[in-house]
Amino acid sequence: MSVATKLKPSPKPVSEPRAILGPTGNRVRVSDESKRKTEGLKKPQRRKIPVSESPNSVVQNNVSVDSSCSSDSSSSSASVKTVSSRKTVKRSGVKPVKAKVAPTADEVVVEISPVLSEPSKRCDWITPFSDPLYTSFHDEEWGVPVYDDRKLFELLVFSQALAELSWPTILNKRDIFRKLFDNFEPSSVAQFTEKKLLSLKVNGTLLLSEPKLRALVDNAKQMLKVQQQFGSFSSYCWGFVNHKPITNGFRHSRQVPVKTPKAEVMSKDMMQRGFRCVGPTVVYSFMQVAGIVNDHLVTCFRYQECNANVKKDIKPKIDEIGKLTKVVENTRLSR
Repeated sequence: MSVATKLKPSPKPVSEPRAILGPTGNRVRVSDESKRKTEGLKKPQRRKIPVSESPNSVVQNNVSVDSSCSSDSSSSSASVKTVSSRKTVKRSGVKPVKAKVAPTADEVVVEISPVLSEPSKRCDWITPFSDPLYTSFHDEEWGVPVYDDRKLFELLVFSQALAELSWPTILNKRDIFRKLFDNFEPSSVAQFTEKKLLSLKVNGTLLLSEPKLRALVDNAKQMLKVQQQFGSFSSYCWGFVNHKPITNGFRHSRQVPVKTPKAEVMSKDMMQRGFRCVGPTVVYSFMQVAGIVNDHLVTCFRYQECNANVKKDIKPKIDEIGKLTKVVENTRLSR
């Protein structure tokens, strides 16, 4: 057979109008065309090529259209692509998948991941099940140096009350304590009579036992004497540590003592002055809560914070206490 007999004639004349190629190529458009005919859909518009154009110009136009999707349809190519792809996916029953587009040079991709804030590490005796009031007391008050006489008297009373009550119980009743004991003003509490003491009840029950209440009044009287001798109760208490807090470095709660030699010395001196219910254990609890001793564990976030606060405030307090001490000494010499 000759070569001429093997060649098949062209299915379409060159001058016949041809459909414009879409972004996905002629094959897809032809399949879409057949489907539209089957489903009775509206045929897409075709660009008519004038007959006067030569075959070469027609081929060149088709090549340029295939590569650039034609300048006439460039403005609507995105919409055509979206519509055709949506219809094709819908008919095939496949869920459309959003294409991943790489960011350009002007775009910044930021991945947002949830940040879990870890709770601050506290001393071992504060647990997630602790009373919130007790936790706040640990975070804000316990171990912070105190120099106010009225506040020191309040903390001394609470340290004595630990023999009968726990810290959470005391803190929940703190407002009641302050109301019944005239906001722990020593000059006012020193004037309490036996009758008034026995009337300090809540729901028919005394806040503390009778010996503790009597000791409270006696200690208020002794505080007034200490203020006259040392200028302030604060100067007297801080004098046992040379007016500078003791910072311990305990890592475990089992290492924290219940009393120390310093507490024993202070306890003995207070007893000689007439203070009551001030054993070494009570005195050391008082030193801890008043910030005279920093017994926060080194793993607790408050350990460093209390040290930082001491460095900021200790110098003016030392200067003030030193002046008061000199006044007391001059008074003694003049006598």
